[in-house]
Amino acid sequence: MLERLWAPWRMRYIEASGPGSSGCIFVELPAHEDDRANLILHRGRTAFVMLNRFPYTNGHLMVAPYKHTADMDELEDAELLEIHQLVARSLRWLRRAYRPEGFNIGVNLGSAAGAGIPDHIHWHVVPRWAGDTNFMTVVGGVRVLPQDLWESYDRLKSALEEEAGR
Repeated sequence: MLERLWAPWRMRYIEASGPGSSGCIFVELPAHEDDRANLILHRGRTAFVMLNRFPYTNGHLMVAPYKHTADMDELEDAELLEIHQLVARSLRWLRRAYRPEGFNIGVNLGSAAGAGIPDHIHWHVVPRWAGDTNFMTVVGGVRVLPQDLWESYDRLKSALEEEAGR
């Protein structure tokens, strides 16, 4: 018997990243002021940190430059420095909010490398725990996330504010 697992939120991802999509989220979302609605946790001078709307695990962050480029060579030294500083800060925020046992940090350059948004370079910061890949992922090909995105946003935003001493 065939069992169905419904994941209606995936349709937004398919429509947003498919042919005819409106543009680049890393350009469009920072242009708006409602950071919580757009899952932007932190804005720097040349780069920003946001939650991944389609995460591998709770707390999956992305760090991206404001500059629209797919090529790391087009980033200035100041942009690269701030991006890597924000990756390091992201680790601190995630440790404070979630106490992960490890991290995956990576950049997928180009569609062939798995980039879902190949026209705008961005870094993934994925918190990990022993056993976080369970039978649902292995057998069903789906992920089970125990926390809503906006609960994750609020939890991480609180960690940022604690660090800033607010």
